[in-house]
Amino acid sequence: MKIVVIGGTGLIGSKLVTKLKQQGHEAVAASPKSGVNAVTGEGLAAVLAGADVIIDVANAPSWEPAAVLDFFQRSSKNLVAAEAAAAVKHHVALSIVGTDRSPDNGYFRAKLAQEAVIKSASIPYSIVRATQFFEFLGAIAETGAREGKIVVPSALFQPIAADDVVERLAEVATGQPINGTIDIAGPEKAPFNEFIARRLKASGDARPVIGDPQTPYYGAPIDDTSLNPLGEARLGTTPLAEWLATA
Repeated sequence: MKIVVIGGTGLIGSKLVTKLKQQGHEAVAASPKSGVNAVTGEGLAAVLAGADVIIDVANAPSWEPAAVLDFFQRSSKNLVAAEAAAAVKHHVALSIVGTDRSPDNGYFRAKLAQEAVIKSASIPYSIVRATQFFEFLGAIAETGAREGKIVVPSALFQPIAADDVVERLAEVATGQPINGTIDIAGPEKAPFNEFIARRLKASGDARPVIGDPQTPYYGAPIDDTSLNPLGEARLGTTPLAEWLATA
């Protein structure tokens, strides 16, 4: 099976290409580095020739609200048009749990717009919404840096290891399109600040971490329902302690 991974040189994409090749598939990493630009359409026709599945895990270079919205809308429209021309059988997209519950978050609004393009196209699809990755906990912490301490939300959080995301994406991509959305999350749920504190402690960062229910997440207020699956979800198997031991 030929599977094209859009954004195949990033964190998830590179791991995914390796995983799919190990499973015996013809996995192709497509990104601007390889001459494929979904936003402009450059290289799409060539790389999708003969493809059975595409998996879109590309990330926007800018998170400025207008720029990120333009990125996901343009790239998704170009992808589904090129897929129709190439008779691609399955479009898989990585999205975020809670995209439809945080209207004040510009990035989430852009991902929701991406999902709308996919759903309105003719290509059978599967959308995999993931919670935030363990790998991003350090960067998330820095958004709350305040005079020698870290202030982050105290809402419940259920992050997941990138390797577990890759496992689920490979599973979905090599199965039948679901023409719907599934949620994936980590095996543990706890207050946001507890995950951040454990990450900082493991890296030798002694700054105190304070959980504040009024502190926003990337500009948007959140509560216990904002970033976690509300119904059935496929859970990863990697607990934070195991991931920290090898990070």
